[in-house]
Parts: sequence; C-alpha cells; structure tokens
Amino acid sequence: MTTPPVTPGRLDGKRVIVTGGARGIGGEIASRFAVEGARVSILDRLVDSGSRHAEEIGGTFHEVDLLDPLATEAVTQAAVDALGGVDVLVNSAGILRFTPLLDLTVQDWNETFSINTRAMLTTMQVSVRAMISAGTGGKIINLASMAAKKGGAGEGAYPPSKAAVVALTRMAALEWGCHGITANSLCPGYILTEMGAATRTQADIDTWSAYSPLGRLGETSDVAAVALFLASPDSDYLTGQAINVTGGMVMH
Repeated sequence: MTTPPVTPGRLDGKRVIVTGGARGIGGEIASRFAVEGARVSILDRLVDSGSRHAEEIGGTFHEVDLLDPLATEAVTQAAVDALGGVDVLVNSAGILRFTPLLDLTVQDWNETFSINTRAMLTTMQVSVRAMISAGTGGKIINLASMAAKKGGAGEGAYPPSKAAVVALTRMAALEWGCHGITANSLCPGYILTEMGAATRTQADIDTWSAYSPLGRLGETSDVAAVALFLASPDSDYLTGQAINVTGGMVMH
C-alpha cells in the first residue's frame, strides 16, 4: 500500500505568539494556526483556561498581566526565547467597558488604552527585534474592531483605543516593511464569543444580525480564517490595512 503524501499546513513550522489566546477570537486563532502546523504560544491572564487550551492545541502558555508593561515585555521575551524566535505575532487581548463619556474616569481610560493599545506596542517591540535579528521577516496581526471606524454610544474608551490600534499598526507597517515585516489590523464586528454569552439575549442577536446584509452575526472562525490568510504567504504584499470582518456592517 502506498502511503499518501503528507500535505504541510499553511503555517507549517511557523512560531506564533497569540495574546488573549485562552478563549474567544484569540483562542480560535490559536487553534486554527496550530491545525495549520504552527507552534503556538498563548499569552493570557486566564491561567486555567489558557493552560488548558495550550495543552489542547499542543502549544505553550505564559501568564501575563498586560496592564504591567515590564511584565508584558518580560513574558513576551520569554515566549520568544521558548519558541526559538517568532514568525507571527497576533495581538488579540482586549477589554471593553460600557461607560458613557461623562462617567468615564481617568482610570477607565488608562486601563483600556494600556491593554488594548500600549500592550500591543510592547509585544511588537519585543517580537520585531527578534524578527529583525533573524533576518527572515515576519507577520504582525493586531485585533482592532469595527468600533475603530463606527463606534457605538456608551462604549467609552473602547472605540478610541481601537482607532489607535489601526494607526499604530499602520506605523508598524511603514517602519518595519523594509525588514520584510507586514503589519495589518483586523476589525471584527459583532462576533459570537463565549465572553458575551452571559449578557446577550436572542432579541439582541436578532437586532444585531439585521445590521448585516448577510443576516447573521460573525463566528470566531470567520475572524480566524482572515487571520490565517494574513499569517500565510498569500498576504506577503498586503500591509498597513485595517480589514473589516463585519458581515458588511461596515464597508470602508
């Protein structure tokens, strides 16, 4: 009997770091990348679910508090060292606090920007230094949001922080493209994640679904599929973009 050839995955042998990879969109991306042959390291504050998910996909887990810039730098470097380098960085971790602007505190603002934006700069700095040192290029994928382009009332500091992610990603594309590094952001719309399950009702789902020409909300797999494209060689000439994964709720 002839053994059929093994078809390598689209990310075969790639070394990947995913922040916020314990669950939700980040967790789905970590799973999809592992299936495609990547060696995945998850960075998250959720120790139990993060460790369990890393074990399930054959990856590694590093606990990190993204509010702490020194810890973020140290843990990211530890992940790079453990992988022996990094080819793809996915920044998926983020927080959303519903607060009207008149009630928004400085602490709310600072914490949202610290996790949603500043932590991305730190993980990029560590990872890109390793990419440049290796001389083999790399991929950066930052999770922004539909809110970066079309925020909702009462979302507080979240839309500004995600708009900053888009701008930061474009700066990364401009400055690091000469090293063969691409940087793109993803702007998901309403995505059905387990994190939001406790607060949404069927009426919410029906209302939000009506905003999409496709008549449905997104699944985490919808976002992971686009992230896989950005991590693969198929996107080598694509950089500095903020790609909508919104089912047509935003078309620019």
